[in-house]
Amino acid sequence: MEALIVFGVIGLFVIIVIAKTAVVVPQQNAFVVERLGRYHLTLGAGFHILAPFVDKIRYRHSLKEVAIPVQEQVCITRDNVQVAVDGIVYLKVMNPERASYGIHDYVYALTQLAQTTLRSEIGKIELDRTFEERMHINAQVVSELDKASEPWGVKVLRYEIQNIAPPRDVLAAMEKQMRAEREKRATILNSEGERESAINVAEGHKQQVIKESEARKQQQINEAEGQAAAIMAVATATAEGLRKVAEALQVRGGAEAMQLRVAEQYVTQFGNLAREGTAIVVPANVTDLASMIGMATTFLKKPGA
Repeated sequence: MEALIVFGVIGLFVIIVIAKTAVVVPQQNAFVVERLGRYHLTLGAGFHILAPFVDKIRYRHSLKEVAIPVQEQVCITRDNVQVAVDGIVYLKVMNPERASYGIHDYVYALTQLAQTTLRSEIGKIELDRTFEERMHINAQVVSELDKASEPWGVKVLRYEIQNIAPPRDVLAAMEKQMRAEREKRATILNSEGERESAINVAEGHKQQVIKESEARKQQQINEAEGQAAAIMAVATATAEGLRKVAEALQVRGGAEAMQLRVAEQYVTQFGNLAREGTAIVVPANVTDLASMIGMATTFLKKPGA
């Protein structure tokens, strides 16, 4: 009976020892082991056996990227405006040994350093530029944190400003400024639209005047050409008629026909003159038409007539 109790105690002791010395490290984790109070080794992912009563797991680190919030703080800009700024820093443990023994609490140290660097960077720029310079501020904070965290075995990957909150009165003034700027842009756009419209109207009127003048010019040219053509046609017809008359006088009976035609024209025109006028001048001998016709015929027969 006593032997069973002894074996039971020994077995329980062995189980406790195995439980204390067998270690399973999860993926993306690292355990720092001390042997008799001094750093011994770093355990990666997997199953490990430690020396009982000698080795002890002192630190456990996650090798994943971690997001650490940076508390809101009041910063003063270059133009002496107070703004409340908070952010978040992303970091990763690269060397578990240095992260364990390089600094007591690297998370606290990095958040404090992030706040200090942020206040310094905000103080270099004016309030109006804080929003547009966020990327530059983030890069400067990461640069300073990365320099400080390298001996600690921690890599600062990036820093992001979450909120920039100016005082209410400053926000109200900024809103008024933005509203005035929008109204200014709207006024400028309206004036530019009116100017473009006036230019288009003037250009259209100019083109209309040019077209109308060109149309009048072409009309006058056409009318002049028409009149010239008509005059030419009349002259040509007159010349052709005279030529025909001259040819007719050369043939037999032409002179008698001409005398008859002149007599007819004389009588017709004399009658028209008598109807239209109240006072007329008549030859001394109205009945002596033959002498008048003879004179006309003699004139037409003269050389060069």
